[in-house]
Formats: sequence, structure tokens, C-alpha cells
Amino acid sequence: MRKGRLTEAQRAQRRRQDRERLEASARALLSSEGWRRWVRVRSTNGLARYSFHNQLLIAMQRPDATYVAGFRAFLALNRCVRKGEKAIRILAPMSVPARGREQATDPSEAGEAQPRRTLFRSVAVFDVSQTDPLPGTEPVPLDPPGQPIDGDSHAHLLAPLCALAAELGYTVSSRPLDGPAEGWCDAEKREIVVSESLSANARVRVLIHELAHALGVGYSDYGRRRAEVLVDTITFVVCGSVGLDISASSVPYVAGWGERGDLDAIQGFAETIDTLARRIEAALAGPEQRPASGERPQLAA
Repeated sequence: MRKGRLTEAQRAQRRRQDRERLEASARALLSSEGWRRWVRVRSTNGLARYSFHNQLLIAMQRPDATYVAGFRAFLALNRCVRKGEKAIRILAPMSVPARGREQATDPSEAGEAQPRRTLFRSVAVFDVSQTDPLPGTEPVPLDPPGQPIDGDSHAHLLAPLCALAAELGYTVSSRPLDGPAEGWCDAEKREIVVSESLSANARVRVLIHELAHALGVGYSDYGRRRAEVLVDTITFVVCGSVGLDISASSVPYVAGWGERGDLDAIQGFAETIDTLARRIEAALAGPEQRPASGERPQLAA
């Protein structure tokens, strides 16, 4: 055995540790604090690119993280991880040749692409707070500063949000509204209305909220209270990921919804939030990242 090569027993132990770490991070969603940790991580500009399960792992190990990357990736950003910093462990996909019956045994197929399978391995990443600028270099800016919700800095996002509504078969209009409501989504009339008295940034927030309803989070499927928590959380997440200041907002939460220990249910809600947030974020990022026109993500019931 070559020096440094893990034994099969060591590999099995690492796989078991990875499973235990992932299960613990998912179970943290059952507590209000664990839920809020994940939502705040998901709403951070530099962390939205990670998979749902890696977000959970980051939230459990480093709830104050703002931008996470590997050692070499930080070097490319003119930053270096400080000596002695404890790594955050996440799971990265790894493509390996298929084994057993999945492998081709016909010699004539030797030159063809052989079957492969995807495994996941634990990798070390760090938060930007664990790094220092490389001497003599200028660190690459990582995140735009948060802009106030009552300004007009994000007015350019209104057009792609309206385009997403059109893809879903909805019209969007602004008009004077009486009462406290800032907007609504009418699924029967396929119409989204936003108060014209709001600033551009506030209209972005309201439109994100109503688009979450349009994407399938309705009262009939989830109940009014739970549906509003889901769309409020999606709004919180997307606004944070595009650089709108949400520091004054509280993380939405249904008190006690994890009391019965129904991990599958609450993880399903979290995955729905992540899926719909990614759908809206993709629309804001550009047409090349959008799903097919009118396509709706699969939601957890």
C-alpha cells in the first residue's frame, strides 16, 4: 500500500462520518435556531451557489459564513487561508468508473466511453473571514454591498421579474392600492398587482414574493400560514442573494412546526424554498440560466 493511501476501513469510517454530519445538519432544521441559521446562509450572496445539502453543512459548521471557497480558489482571489484555521467540510461530486455489471466487458468497446458513476467525497473549504490578503496584491471584491430596500438601486431587476411572470402566464401591473397590502397574486385571473407607491427596490421585493405564489406556493396546498412563511422565506433569500439589505427583516418561521420531529416534511419545505429561490435567481441572472419557458419546479407537498 502506497504511503498516504487510505485503507478500505478508513474509507468506510469517512463515509460514515460524512453521513452522520449530513444527517445532523438536516436535523438542525427542526429547531428554530437551526432553521434560521440555514436561511441566513442561503440568503448570503456568496453561498447561494452551493447545493442545498452543502448549505446545511455550512450553516451547521459556520453559521456566520459569507463567502466560502477552497484553499486554491482563495489564492486565485488574492487571499490565503490563515494557518491553523479549522476547515468547513462539505461534499463534492466525483466521477469514477462503474464497477461490476455496469462495466463493459466486450473488448470491442474498449475505445468507447465507459460507464461511470458519481460518488461524493468530503472536501475542505473555508470562509473568507478565515483568510488574509496576499501581501503585495489587491484582493478580488467578492460581494456587492447591500442596498436599502427603500431605494432604486435594483430597478433593473423589475424587467426580468416581469419576464418570468410572463413565462408563467401572468400579467404584472402597478396601481394605487388601498390598505396595508403592497401587492397580490390572483391565480385565477393570472395577474400580479404591485402598489405603484413603492420604491423600485420595494417593488422588487413584492414581485419576488408574488412570483413565489405564482410558482406554486398556494393556500390550498400549504394552508395560508405555512404558505406565507414559505414565500416570505423565498423573498428573504432572493433579496439577500441579489444584494438587497435584509438585515432589518426577521427570518420567517412557523413556531413548533418541527415539534413532531417530522424531518422529511420540514426538509421538504426547505428544499422547496431553495428550488423556487434558484428559479427566481436564475431569471435575474440571465436567460441562459432559466429553465424552459413556463416550466415549474417540483414542489414538496
